[in-house]
Amino acid sequence: MTRDETTTELATDICVVGAGPAGLTLALLLLKSGVAVTVVERSRAHQREFRGEILQPGAMALLDQLGVLAGARARGAHEHARFRLVERDRVLLDIDYRGLPAPHNHLLSIPQAHVLDELLLHCEKFEGFRYLEGTRVNGLLREQERIVGVTADGSAGHHTVRAHCVVAADGRFSKVRRLAGIEAGRSDVFDLDVLWFKLTLPEGASGEGPEPVRDVRVFRAEGSPVLVYESWPNRVQVGWTLPHGGYKAVAAEGLEHTKEQLARAVPPYADLIRSQITSPRDLSLLDVFSGRAERWAVDGLVLIGDAAHTHSPIGAQGINLAIQDAVVLHPLLVASLAAGDAGAGFLAAFERGRSADIEAVMRTQRIQSKAMLAHGAVVTWLRPKMAAVLQRTPLFGKVLRSIAYGNPAIRIAEEHFTDRD
Repeated sequence: MTRDETTTELATDICVVGAGPAGLTLALLLLKSGVAVTVVERSRAHQREFRGEILQPGAMALLDQLGVLAGARARGAHEHARFRLVERDRVLLDIDYRGLPAPHNHLLSIPQAHVLDELLLHCEKFEGFRYLEGTRVNGLLREQERIVGVTADGSAGHHTVRAHCVVAADGRFSKVRRLAGIEAGRSDVFDLDVLWFKLTLPEGASGEGPEPVRDVRVFRAEGSPVLVYESWPNRVQVGWTLPHGGYKAVAAEGLEHTKEQLARAVPPYADLIRSQITSPRDLSLLDVFSGRAERWAVDGLVLIGDAAHTHSPIGAQGINLAIQDAVVLHPLLVASLAAGDAGAGFLAAFERGRSADIEAVMRTQRIQSKAMLAHGAVVTWLRPKMAAVLQRTPLFGKVLRSIAYGNPAIRIAEEHFTDRD
């Protein structure tokens, strides 16, 4: 493995742009299959702020199969046994993951950097891996309308990376997607924003008892719903949902007004909110939208993860989908290399194979959004009754398994691995 080569002309089998969960999982799968991979990542050492920290059982199982999960967990993580919808003092919906098969019968709150660092550690074991961190892609190489690589600049200078295929794994605001002229397909179906912040728990306040049972909770009160969960080591992640564009009016009332609204919405953390939020800079506004790129493949390029399809944070599906994307794309790229074909027609099989899964997630998230976040007297009256009925039907288990695992048929194509003992 070579980091930050000063050579300007580089050649590889697959060039992955973006070292997030999708990009690094795909890189590791390809490396284990004897494929040379160069990953181009604009940040350094995964020090940027991550908000997606919840792993669903489906993603945990795949990372475990790759030998990555145990090392990532050892860096620090919290298990969450339940997802709960709370309205005032009533638990309206109680989804207990402990009813799923062990060992992955829980949600896992884990700093995304822990997962990425562990994936990178495994990638670095392969000679065919090159990692260009702190390097920004600024152009696409083309030959006869086919993409054959990228150009990028970083602290080590200018790089030209030529590849059989480029994979855009650079997130919902993908630069590569834009350079390729592919429309993002943004849709504001959720009509909300999330005001995100973190609190620090006092020493000894995390969880309950010697073996704490932690929950991911959505608090509903007279105001907008608030998502709350504990994150490693002693933090609380809080996401306050607001009507799209509504934060401007809230902010105009002043910081103290904002803090009091939040304190009323999540009483268990009221004192921490009042003492620890001291500046508007402690709050981050997340623009929530869904999107599906108009196409996921052109000649020499395929989109993956948020670059191909963007989702709401509702249901904690982002990392799950990213890792499953990598698992699905892996054998297709191996076959593409073997056939010498990186044309749009060949690569489009990835979108065809994932379309139904992605549409199902988007449909479920729209339903979840309406059920948990909608306002109004009628909805408020109906919500507890509908939640009680749902938990007594077979549909409840089906919904839980769908959220937890996504498509259970997705498996790692280990038959392509060349590094097995």
